[in-house]
Amino acid sequence: MQFRQQALAKLQSPEELDLPVRFARPQGWLVLSVTVVVMAAASVWAATGSVASTVSAPAILTHGQGSYVLQSPVAGQVTAVLAKQGQRLDAKAPVLKVRTEQGETVVRTVAPGRVTTLAAQIGQIISTGANVAAVEKVAKADDPLYATVYVPADNAATIPKDASVDLTVQSVPTQQYGVLRGHVKSVDRTPQTPQSITAFLGDSQLGEQFTKEGRPVAVLVRLDSGSATKSGYEWSSQDGPPFRLTSMTMATGSIRMADQRPIDWLLP
Repeated sequence: MQFRQQALAKLQSPEELDLPVRFARPQGWLVLSVTVVVMAAASVWAATGSVASTVSAPAILTHGQGSYVLQSPVAGQVTAVLAKQGQRLDAKAPVLKVRTEQGETVVRTVAPGRVTTLAAQIGQIISTGANVAAVEKVAKADDPLYATVYVPADNAATIPKDASVDLTVQSVPTQQYGVLRGHVKSVDRTPQTPQSITAFLGDSQLGEQFTKEGRPVAVLVRLDSGSATKSGYEWSSQDGPPFRLTSMTMATGSIRMADQRPIDWLLP
């Protein structure tokens, strides 16, 4: 009965046509405007923008021509070590003396370079073909350093020419001095084997280390020069470390890959 009386009263009262109709509160209009602007900006970015990605991989600082492993041409006992680790030698320079049944033989360098490792000691018995030293191919003391980044082979095709590279050097505190700057010089499209890496670096352990996750591709990185830094190279910090870098220093390289358009992710 109560509901019937209310319905009759509603029919008898005139409609309030003179009152304005409120479609939305001011706060609602603001939220709607912001939503429309955000959606429009997202649509434009999806059509014209791009996403930068990076790939990180182990790296090592060397001179551009790499190293070689010096092997003994004879078997016998080492009677003298004529070179020192870190010493730069000319081609055919003496490194060891080995006593054989036919007499004493001198083991000499194959090409000019710097001795990075001496694997033979006085009194040691070595066989023919034994590794006795690793020599880095460097002719001058001021030859520039390069970085070789061993990138997974699947990423090689997307590395653009002259891509920027950030190198975190193991011997340099990153929080204090930042990262080393560089750019891609070349990409070797042939996957590296432990043997090829050993031949280039003159270290079999590194050959195994860089291939434990599969056969990588070698990316040669040219370090950006910085005349104002002690190292002679550009860093993300203003001055970089207060010392010079040496070859065979381990690092981690972060390479900026080719930019990708986000709209491509939606395509089949």
